[in-house]
Amino acid sequence: MKRFFDTGTMVVVLITLILFILALFTKGLTHDILLESGVFLISVKLIMMAYKTNLFYNDISENLKKILDKIDTTPGQ
Repeated sequence: MKRFFDTGTMVVVLITLILFILALFTKGLTHDILLESGVFLISVKLIMMAYKTNLFYNDISENLKKILDKIDTTPGQ
């Protein structure tokens, strides 16, 4: 998990999950469960987007390093 998510993300996930479960027990399975589920799903979606952005950043960084290596090894300059 440490490879995919940083500590801050894991803290947010745990706090969101704890608050979601707490809301289930305090409010019960009423119509408010839809609101609580929506908030939980938005948090999960934001975390997934941050993960994909991190993968994209690492891929671009790797490609830029390859380009820089090719430029540095090009003869005649």
